[in-house]
Amino acid sequence: MSEPMQARPRLIVGLGNPGNEYAETRHNAGFWFCQRLAAKLNVGFSTETRFHGRVAHVRDAKLWLLMPQVFMNRSGMSVGALVRFHRIAPAEILVVHDELDISPGQLRLKFGGGLGGHNGLKDISAHLGTQDYWRLRVGIGHPGDRNEVVNYVLKPPRREEQVEIDAALERALELWPLLEEADWNAAMKRANTKSVTQPVTAKSGKESPA
Repeated sequence: MSEPMQARPRLIVGLGNPGNEYAETRHNAGFWFCQRLAAKLNVGFSTETRFHGRVAHVRDAKLWLLMPQVFMNRSGMSVGALVRFHRIAPAEILVVHDELDISPGQLRLKFGGGLGGHNGLKDISAHLGTQDYWRLRVGIGHPGDRNEVVNYVLKPPRREEQVEIDAALERALELWPLLEEADWNAAMKRANTKSVTQPVTAKSGKESPA
């Protein structure tokens, strides 16, 4: 078993929904991060049907990047398949996802804990049999009405929000040298520096993009 504070990440999962219609929506913030990290590490994605996703492999770092190509609430099927095949421990997984609870431009890095109503995290936890894996939460803000959450996450951010989210993703990329050395404490300190939070809850049913 890997100790979470000593484990180097072997799998980084960016959560989102496949298809052009969702590419620019708030719920795809995890995809945006994975695409940027792949460019930084100079690797490309290819479709791997056995993992139900697009996968990039950083051979020198023994690292996989994964963007599940199933709807958000089926993300665990993709993550579980890759984790079982490559024998990756939960503590070696970092899931990057959109977060309603924090404002655009904010990041939070944490290990384990609650799922915050996020259906992608719920499904991943069900397939892994644990909630004990790393998460990098990318703030997208909250619409203010819980009944508007699904509609909100499946729409693109406003222009000023996108600027803030892009800046947060660039800051997230700066964490990589710390993460590859398993310096999680320093990474958390840097990621969690800004702190403005907003209250929220979300909900969801069958295969769904939200």
